[in-house]
Amino acid sequence: MRPTDLPLLRQCGTPSLSPDGSWAVTSVVRPDTGTDEYVGGLWLVRTDGSAGPRPLTRGHRDTSPAVSPDGRYVAFLRAEPKGRPQLHLLELDGGEPLRLTDHHLGAGDPVWSPDSRRIAYTARVPEDGRYGTQEGVGPDAEPPRLVTTLAYREDGLGYTRDRRPHVFVLDVPDLADATVSSGAVVEPRRVTHGDVSHGDVAWTPDGAALLVVADAHDSRDTDLRRGVYRVPAEGGDLTLVVGGDLTASAPVASPDGRTVWFIASEVGPSGTDFVARNAGLFTAPLAGGPAHRLTDAETVDLAESGRPVVTERGVLVADRSRGAVRLLAVPADGGDPHVLLDGELQVRGVDATADGRTVVAVVADPTTPGDLVALGGATTRLTDVAAPLRAAGVRPLVELTVEADDGYPVHGWAVLPDPARWGDGPHPVLLTVHGGPYAQYGWGLFDEAQVYAGAGYAVLMCNPRGSAGYGQAHGRVVQGAMGTRDADDVLQFLDGALGDPRLPLDRDRVGVQGGSYGGYMTALLTTRTDRFTGAVVERGYLDATSFVGSADIGWFFPLGYHGSAEAMREQSPMTHVERVTTPTLVIHSENDWRCPVEQGQRWFTALRLGGVRTELLLFPGEGHELSRSGRPRHRQARFEHVLRWWSELLPVSPADPAHR
Repeated sequence: MRPTDLPLLRQCGTPSLSPDGSWAVTSVVRPDTGTDEYVGGLWLVRTDGSAGPRPLTRGHRDTSPAVSPDGRYVAFLRAEPKGRPQLHLLELDGGEPLRLTDHHLGAGDPVWSPDSRRIAYTARVPEDGRYGTQEGVGPDAEPPRLVTTLAYREDGLGYTRDRRPHVFVLDVPDLADATVSSGAVVEPRRVTHGDVSHGDVAWTPDGAALLVVADAHDSRDTDLRRGVYRVPAEGGDLTLVVGGDLTASAPVASPDGRTVWFIASEVGPSGTDFVARNAGLFTAPLAGGPAHRLTDAETVDLAESGRPVVTERGVLVADRSRGAVRLLAVPADGGDPHVLLDGELQVRGVDATADGRTVVAVVADPTTPGDLVALGGATTRLTDVAAPLRAAGVRPLVELTVEADDGYPVHGWAVLPDPARWGDGPHPVLLTVHGGPYAQYGWGLFDEAQVYAGAGYAVLMCNPRGSAGYGQAHGRVVQGAMGTRDADDVLQFLDGALGDPRLPLDRDRVGVQGGSYGGYMTALLTTRTDRFTGAVVERGYLDATSFVGSADIGWFFPLGYHGSAEAMREQSPMTHVERVTTPTLVIHSENDWRCPVEQGQRWFTALRLGGVRTELLLFPGEGHELSRSGRPRHRQARFEHVLRWWSELLPVSPADPAHR
């Protein structure tokens, strides 16, 4: 894979099944460097595999399909070029979609009422005079913002309190009505109000009310709690269903209207005890009452699961475990979950019929970023959107487990260059470190590892203590001790891989790189050793003290991980920057509010003043997620700059003259 192959990164979105389970609708989206946007449409797929998938829509970017309970319609989001996503409606048999909404900042995912007559969704409501609501008033001419809360902005979005997300409901028009087809659409009703953020809307089975996640409690400015609330579908006040010391998401009601299931993490009496807390499946009475956790808190982590899918055979959720994300069916009233799908894969989305007889999932593995599969006696792949990418060249993962000096197993992978092009080695090595830290590398196709291996580098990546997927105890090792055991695990994994006879690695030519917490670890290692030929510090968490006031999560993250102001200072790479001698490329986005740009700028300046070879690569208009969801041209340029940097410090040459 090369940087110019980014448009080949096609992947399916979360599917939506027809009521009888015979069809699934999924989006297929890819980066497009021509328009510098993400483009794609909806596909209709037979779940028995009897026919190939076929296009259902041909918009610029069509996503988030939802098939109506009666099977007649599919609602979805369509974004025109440079535009905001708006709700559209299409008959499942095909035809021209009807636009349903015209929200200034766009609409959220559609959720059908049980009778197929209404659609609920959320949309941000901008304050008058902001975000282009007043003609001729641009961002620089808006009134000043008076900030009185700790949480007032969010990476990838910006300021939040002047554009809260609210719940809307619209009546679904009959597309057979000639009046409707000419454009007379019923206006949506706003259901919620107030200075509260609402999300994850769901219907009660009688259609009389909606469930919504909100931060409507009094202490919301100083904690991470979010509750599940009920609100009349016609509008009205919120009624608390589930509160407590939980960060709740994705509620869904039982068919009999007695129970609600939802995903949540426990945040303790302080409301901010978030470090290495696994997300679990909870249940509670829909009429209100205490919540009960159905999954094991220590070993099951549903942080990458979408909304639970309720079937007669259990509640379907996705659990991240040792680099995989497996599909579980949890008994509705508790008990040991049944594993539906596991192995060298990551489940990215799922849907099922009410009886649970038809289950479809979007699955990533070492050969695809996400294809649609059907579960049954055997797993059947229904799409092959990654075929062009595999034709361009995808390298396999080599699983590794290295024993640390205390006997603890450190799990990870290597990706090696193609020997037909780059020879048998030994190959220069790029040690990469993931963000988080409570996150994981895993079995899904990872474009960064593929691009670096495609350029002739052996890529090493591991999940040291502090990572997710190995239990809460594994993740909490670094609390109060960031940069200690985790740093040792990373280096000892590197040493173990360099000594593995299966891997043709050049131990004298090793670079290190990472983003966010991975940028922290990269920078920290260069303050402790000069063994690396070079480093790439990207969107780094580099100074916990300044992070407190400059980051969107600064008011709780550093203290939660480090434990005290003194530990924050001592465990920050910036405190020890004068020790660095390793040539370093610093990459940052100008609109990064998760790890603000001042972190990267200060690291670059300190290195420059210290006489260290360094460069600063700044991306305008981008946030923290540049490498994953930034503008396609910026993503390609980032790859090209990283490979340029490594070609200067760790030059490689193809073994086959035909590739030179």
